[in-house]
Amino acid sequence: MEQDFVSLEMESFSSRTGGNENTGLLKILAVLFMITDHVGVAFFPQMIELRIIGRIAMPLFAWCLCVGAEYTRNIWKYALRLLLVGIIAQPCFMLGLNHEWRELNVYATLLCGLLGIAAIREKRFGSQYWGPVLVILISCLLKMDYGWQGVAFIMLLYGCRKSRSSIIALMFAFCLYWGQGTFSIRSAFGIPAITEISFLPNAKRLLADIARIEFWAILALPMMILPLKKNWKLPKWVWYSIYPVHLLIIGMIRHWDEISGYISQWM
Repeated sequence: MEQDFVSLEMESFSSRTGGNENTGLLKILAVLFMITDHVGVAFFPQMIELRIIGRIAMPLFAWCLCVGAEYTRNIWKYALRLLLVGIIAQPCFMLGLNHEWRELNVYATLLCGLLGIAAIREKRFGSQYWGPVLVILISCLLKMDYGWQGVAFIMLLYGCRKSRSSIIALMFAFCLYWGQGTFSIRSAFGIPAITEISFLPNAKRLLADIARIEFWAILALPMMILPLKKNWKLPKWVWYSIYPVHLLIIGMIRHWDEISGYISQWM
């Protein structure tokens, strides 16, 4: 019993963040939520429930990135991998979700966030000051998934990584902010949205923000902060290939008539 307590204490001491470091499991969950979201976008746009489930993916990806940045031996090799996967995935992103080449996939957002983290960590020539500003400016100039808000969220999450209470506060604050400007949910899972409560007259604005789609990224919070002992691991090549491959499959299904037409012409 005493040995178990000591080992648990040492495990807690060795942890570098205040959240769940079982990134193998979190990546699997993030991928499942992401695929659910993309299937909803591509084939069932009327099913808002799929989009709500899909909101969970981005915070999980961001948290895994922060944990990875904390433990990686070489953050620049990490950034290079994100760049290469983002380049490979871009045609699949365009095909699967009908985006233009100017609209960059989420790996551009993750890359900008990681570069901001690298600038904060390296502290070269004051990079901890101008680096985050630079990546925010880049994310404003280039259109990418989640935009500058997503890049800012990643860097803020990295700054809060060591404190569970800070992660919780950031998630609630940012999800409420994230919800502004996105469409409201009228009903989901058979439950109508409630935007007014008579005995809370000052809560109308808050309830309106909660009813918006992006707020429900908050559902990722328990997975981010509750520690799990068993670590699930995916081979890196599997993890990085899932994003472009699933988009390619979705794109081929959506555009099968056109693809089969091209094939028949060549045959």
